[in-house]
Amino acid sequence: MSAMRTYLVGGAVRDELLGLDHAERDWVVVGSSPDDMLARGFRQVGASFPVFLHPGTGEEYALARTEKKQGHGYHGFAVDFHPGVSLEEDLQRRDLTINAMARDTDGKLVDPYGGLRDLEHKTLRHVSGAFVEDPLRVLRVARFAARFTHLGFHVHDSTMALMREITLSGELQHLAAERTWREIERAMVTSTPSVFVEVLRECGALQALLPEVEALFGIPQPEKHHPEIDTGTHLLMALDVAASLSDCAAEVVFAVLLHDLGKALTRKSEWPRHIGHEKVGVPLVDAVCRRLKAPNTMHDLARKVCLDHLNCHRVFEMRPETVLRLLERLDVFRQPDVLPGFVAACEADYRGRGGRQDADYPQGEFLARAFEAAAAIMARDLDLEGLSGPQVGKRLHGARVEAIAQLSKHTRKY
Repeated sequence: MSAMRTYLVGGAVRDELLGLDHAERDWVVVGSSPDDMLARGFRQVGASFPVFLHPGTGEEYALARTEKKQGHGYHGFAVDFHPGVSLEEDLQRRDLTINAMARDTDGKLVDPYGGLRDLEHKTLRHVSGAFVEDPLRVLRVARFAARFTHLGFHVHDSTMALMREITLSGELQHLAAERTWREIERAMVTSTPSVFVEVLRECGALQALLPEVEALFGIPQPEKHHPEIDTGTHLLMALDVAASLSDCAAEVVFAVLLHDLGKALTRKSEWPRHIGHEKVGVPLVDAVCRRLKAPNTMHDLARKVCLDHLNCHRVFEMRPETVLRLLERLDVFRQPDVLPGFVAACEADYRGRGGRQDADYPQGEFLARAFEAAAAIMARDLDLEGLSGPQVGKRLHGARVEAIAQLSKHTRKY
């Protein structure tokens, strides 16, 4: 067997130096081959290039490799992983200097591209000119900016210039939807998803990837309800509120990202009002989710938030019958887990505006209690003698309306 050497690389090294917890560890193997790894008991799982699972820990070990761009997309690379590829060559193909550090088995830091320096200066900087070869790096840098903004990190000007170059090249259009979605979903679970959107805007990538969201910037709203006026500014504020309310639940933050898309379709003659923007926004939500291949559960919540977020705000103005219709439209009697996410997204919209960041949102609590009251009414508990079919449903519906009505009598309206 060859004298292979293993190095801990990437996020585990970076996060350790930042004093952050890291969930998984990745390793690079130098001086080995696929046959050698298999002989040592590793199990191969990589398709495009050899990645192996350790027989004891199950952690991923990848052979040191170089990559050369030959075509469009993720598969447009020629990969070389012969035993002579050095650690420095492997690290050079990585996106950011802070992700291009390694530790050897003795714990010594290997930092050929200044990652530690950039950590100290809170800088997100590309490793080399090869950065432009993978357009996904535009989204990755934006995601890292969102993840580390609370630590004071910023994107280096030279890296932002390369991100603009990638955008102008049209390479973003060749990204597989699955890869794009993975980065968006991971950005949604950062504490400041607004930064993800802002960085993409700065390099032009938001227009290329999510033009429906880009279109919201510059569109005015009524100052009475939106002191921040600009719809895009409101969106950024609401995203970060959503992250704080939902413990960064991706489905809630993603629903907020898409909740106001219909405002981009309002005629200028009707500005700053956007009557009916909820309904006209739903087809745009559908289009985005189909294009990104978003999971059905996230698509479903995004549609519901888009269509009914204003109704949640107005729940105290509704008749009990209308409240029940809202709950039925949300399908929470069959999918009760939908309601907390829906309420969180609506609260984020309500509070994501100037002067209202710390406002109470009793509407959400009331809607949750209305659901509990209505769901407690079961057909088997009612007097249904002589009734059948639609009559049973009507009786159940009426009893649930009455339960909500009783709740309303004892609920303070804000």
